[in-house]
Amino acid sequence: MQVASGLNQPTSICAPPGETQGLFVTASREGIHLIENGVLLPAMFLDLSAELSQIQGLMDLAFHPDYAANGKFYICYMDNQQATWLKQFNVSAADPDLADPASGATLLGPVAQPEVIHNWNCLKFGPDGMLYMSTGDGGGSFNPSGSAQDLGSLLGKILRLDVDAPAPYIPPDNPFVGQAGVREEIWAYGLRQPWRFDFDAETGDFYVGDVGEAAWEEIDFLPAGSPGGANFGWVCMQGDHCTNQGACTCDDSSLTEPIVEYDHATGCAIIGGVVYRGSALPFIRGAYMYADHCSGSFFTFRYDGQTITDFVDRTAELGGALVLPNSFGVDGAGEVYVLDALGGKVLKLVDGACTADTYCTATPNSWGPGCSISSSGTLSVSNNTFQLEVTRAVPGQAGVFYYGAAQGLAPFGDGFRCIVGQSFRLNPPIIVGANALASRFVDFTSPPQITGTITPGSTWNFQFWYRDPLAGGAGFNLSNGLEASFCP
Repeated sequence: MQVASGLNQPTSICAPPGETQGLFVTASREGIHLIENGVLLPAMFLDLSAELSQIQGLMDLAFHPDYAANGKFYICYMDNQQATWLKQFNVSAADPDLADPASGATLLGPVAQPEVIHNWNCLKFGPDGMLYMSTGDGGGSFNPSGSAQDLGSLLGKILRLDVDAPAPYIPPDNPFVGQAGVREEIWAYGLRQPWRFDFDAETGDFYVGDVGEAAWEEIDFLPAGSPGGANFGWVCMQGDHCTNQGACTCDDSSLTEPIVEYDHATGCAIIGGVVYRGSALPFIRGAYMYADHCSGSFFTFRYDGQTITDFVDRTAELGGALVLPNSFGVDGAGEVYVLDALGGKVLKLVDGACTADTYCTATPNSWGPGCSISSSGTLSVSNNTFQLEVTRAVPGQAGVFYYGAAQGLAPFGDGFRCIVGQSFRLNPPIIVGANALASRFVDFTSPPQITGTITPGSTWNFQFWYRDPLAGGAGFNLSNGLEASFCP
């Protein structure tokens, strides 16, 4: 389901801990946008366009675990001098929909980049409260600088920082603390372009999608509580395959091998995803999901630390391949969003069973031709654009929409009631227009309509009752029925 579009090169999407109404989207060449209650706000949360590289730019955003109290958040980006930065900002004290642009403080940088590729970063707070940051190897075919295996370089790594400690923010339990010639920020290494990683919100397990060179894409894994220090093998290994490159040794038992790999017949650039822990898609709860940027294919699987199960290609379930997926993110409820670079779209994953169909259409469902009910907008409760509509009602006459849980067919007035048992009116009554049309926007957020009744995953039946002086004698008539299944 599309939530927003027209963003300029969106790169990441997330929400502060516990936030249920707001989504923050980073745009590579602009800054941070805010989507609030399904609406893209016109004012940017933070405009960084003067500082950002027009090739890479702003890559990611992470909110402090205690953001609600301290208002701190973190961004990583490449500037227009081709250097990478990690900075801390604060939300505006006067407006929670705006950041304070003067509050920026550098935690890391500038990190010089030898090339304009393999510089994409990811930021996540881990279950230990530390801030983790990925860095690409800096570019060049098969990492000519050797940075991925060089513990004196920050490139080709996962870094781990304690943002609540004094500078240089090094946690004392980082795996290489105290070693001469080593950058103590490093938590894991041997990566090419770990564009997207994530921690399972329930178990704390760590997954990273590492974009490959010319043949193989891979997903790497570390169990919850890992002390770090893992070497994922690049540049001597690509996936499970020896490259005969670099100073490390192929198939060394000290290397951490990927749990999933695929070749370039399937795609060309893995987009690491998330373990789904929301509630709207229970059939994939606990599954890790990822996509490929080039093919647009979308997959899920489960991993228990030893074995891959339930590996499913879900591309068809999305109605076909995504166009140019480049990032996954979750909202405060754990529901998943995908960014599509083409058109700058924000898409929310919803249950494909979210549909509306008419029923109770057998003749006669009402006296004469009767009126017909339908809907427009979406059946997403969070998107809040659902509207009921009828045609062929009687112009100038009063009518009312009502709804209930149970379907039936019972004589009522000059027609048939298609909803039996308890039903609820959508007040106030409305007057049918001169064109014999009537409609009502169903506001899920504003009483006295139906707040708290229509919820994600629920199914309700709708019908329209209206005055009809020309009917068979009772003076009122009914439409057919509409069955609607609602999404998050």
